[in-house]
Amino acid sequence: MIDLIIGSLVTGWDTLAGYLAEHVLTCLIPAFFIAGAIAALVKKDAIMKYFSPDAKKSTAYGLASVSGTVLAVCSCTILPMFAGLFKRGSGIGPATTFLYAGPAINILAIVYTAKVLGFDLGVARAAFAVVMAIIIGLIMAFLFRSHDADTKKKNAAMPSTPVVGDAEKPKWVVPLFFVFLVGILIAGTAQADWMIKFPIIYLLTLGTAFLLIYYFERDEVSEWGLETWDLTKKIFPILIIGTFALGMLSFFLPPEVFRPFFGTNSIESTFLASIVGTILYMPTLLEVPVIGTTFGYTSGVMAGGPALALLLSGPSVSLPSLLVISRIMGPKKTIVYAGLVIVFSAVAGFVYGMFFL
Repeated sequence: MIDLIIGSLVTGWDTLAGYLAEHVLTCLIPAFFIAGAIAALVKKDAIMKYFSPDAKKSTAYGLASVSGTVLAVCSCTILPMFAGLFKRGSGIGPATTFLYAGPAINILAIVYTAKVLGFDLGVARAAFAVVMAIIIGLIMAFLFRSHDADTKKKNAAMPSTPVVGDAEKPKWVVPLFFVFLVGILIAGTAQADWMIKFPIIYLLTLGTAFLLIYYFERDEVSEWGLETWDLTKKIFPILIIGTFALGMLSFFLPPEVFRPFFGTNSIESTFLASIVGTILYMPTLLEVPVIGTTFGYTSGVMAGGPALALLLSGPSVSLPSLLVISRIMGPKKTIVYAGLVIVFSAVAGFVYGMFFL
């Protein structure tokens, strides 16, 4: 018994140490700074105000579908924001698109997926998540047209609020700031010698510092730091504990156990993976080591199709989140939403496994 406990602890530590050594410095730290900058510098209200039933569809669904990269939130954070949108008169289509896309294309999760599970799976996750979010939203809007009709009547009497901008700094500053941050991330994760990468990272860091000193207010820099720290303290401890626990689990339950269920790109495997993802609760980023280590994607046990299906369903829905959603928009709409996520996640995984691998 003692040998089993020691063995599981050693395996857990080895798994955690491997993830920390390979991914934290070059991947997670820059990604946290980018996510913090997005949270601090991108105005959420400027996006969320376009979600009404009367809004232009291309604008409403386009913004809602990429909201995760802008807001950098997880499934637990998206729920109160979704509730606020839903109650303040958003169309059900853009609202559910926002609900799904928020956690599905979280900038941290996409970067981490590409770094740990492979660039192709990271790109597929982002692309399919955007397409799925729009399709799910359009179907919800079609099925529940009466909800939008009632919402339009309620919104008719509401006064519009003018948007106040604060564009004191040149328009190129913020985009260039993000270019520098993303450049640091790309250079850090590139498969190149550090003698080549270090000067590039150094120059990009100097450029970032120059912009911060000469173009940003002290309050903006402080808010960036606070947002980065807030994301880090919320996500990083869970990621460490979860990765260690998954390493221990793999000692007792090796990935080979899951080969009969997730070892092929069949529709049965992708459908099962999407159901598992819908039921399980996985904090942000933890889905990556779950797929890579527990289900054995990085060791070749889990096929790409089921892996993508789980990546598309897992972060966006879970039993706890579905219970909360049902209190916001009712059981009927929630059941339809969950069903759409399961079906489209399975189909996306099957398409990816059959035609892109």
